[in-house]
Amino acid sequence: MATVVLKRTGQKMPLVGFGLWKVTKATCADTVYNAIKAGYRLFDGAGDYGNEKEAGEGVRRALQDGLVKREDLFITSKLWNTFHAHDHVKSLAKMQLGLWGIDYFDLFLVHFPISLKYVDPSHRYPPEWFGDDGKVYLQNTPMQETWGAMEELVDEGVAKNIGLSNCQGSLILDVLRYAKYEPQVLQVELHPYLTQDALVDLSKTLGIAVTAYSSFGPQSYVELGIDKGIPSLLQHNSVEALATKYKKSTAQVLLRWATQRGIAVIPKSNNLDRLVANLQCNSFDLTDQELRAISSLNVNLRLNDPAAIDPRISIFA
Repeated sequence: MATVVLKRTGQKMPLVGFGLWKVTKATCADTVYNAIKAGYRLFDGAGDYGNEKEAGEGVRRALQDGLVKREDLFITSKLWNTFHAHDHVKSLAKMQLGLWGIDYFDLFLVHFPISLKYVDPSHRYPPEWFGDDGKVYLQNTPMQETWGAMEELVDEGVAKNIGLSNCQGSLILDVLRYAKYEPQVLQVELHPYLTQDALVDLSKTLGIAVTAYSSFGPQSYVELGIDKGIPSLLQHNSVEALATKYKKSTAQVLLRWATQRGIAVIPKSNNLDRLVANLQCNSFDLTDQELRAISSLNVNLRLNDPAAIDPRISIFA
C-alpha cells in the first residue's frame, strides 16, 4: 500500500483512506468493517460527523475477527470548533477516543481555525455550528492555546500525530512560530476545480503532508444542495477521455491526479465495487501533460466555506 511518511514520527500514513463524512449511523459500523475487509487501513473521522461510536464498532468487529491488528490501522479524528479552549481540547479528545473504543488516535486535527462558544457534550453532541437559538457564537480562544493543548495530547499518548485542517498559509506559518511539535498533516478541500497549488507547495516545503478532501469536487455537495450548479468532475469530458484511455473509472483518474503528486485522499463510497476501485487508484500513472491538463480545470471553486454560515468566520477571505 502506498504511504506518506510523516516528518516528525516517521509513521507511514496510507495515501488512500476512507472518509467517514456523511456516513450514516445506521450503516457506519458495517461500512467500516467492509472497508477494512476490502483493504482500507486509514479511516478519516471527526467529532462533527456524529458517527464515531459506530465507526469504532466496525473497527472492533474487524479486530475481533482477526482481519487486522490495531497497529495496522491509521485512525484520524478532528477537534470541533466549540472545544478549542485548553481543557476542552483534552477532555474532548479523550471522550472521542472512548467513542471509538481505542487507546490512541494516529492523527488528530484541528477541524477548522474557528473558535466557537463551548457547548457541553452532555447538552448536545456533536454541537455543530450553532447555539440553541440557531445563532453562531464566537469564542476568543487563540490558536496558540489550542495548539499547545494538542501538543499535550501527543505527550500523553492520546494522539501520535497532530495537524491542521482548513487552514491557509498565514496561519500555518503562525503555528510554526510557537509549535513544539509541528503540524504533521494539513487536510484541505482540494480537487481539479480548486487545486490550491501555492498551499500544496508551501506544505511540501515545510515537510507537512497534505490530505485532500472532496476529491470529486461538487459531487460531495449535491445532496446538501450546495454544489453551486457546477458540472460534475466525474462526467467532465477531459476526465472521461483519460478514464477511457486507461480503462479506469473517472473517480480513479481524479484520485490518481492527487496521489501521483503525493497528496493523500479520503474518498467514501457506500457501493462496494466503487469502494474497492477507489482503493486501487494507484494502479496506473498519468503523464505529466495529463496531470497538467487536469490541473488546468482550476477555477478556485471552494465548496466548503464557513463564510456562508456567518461572515465573521470567513477564514478564506
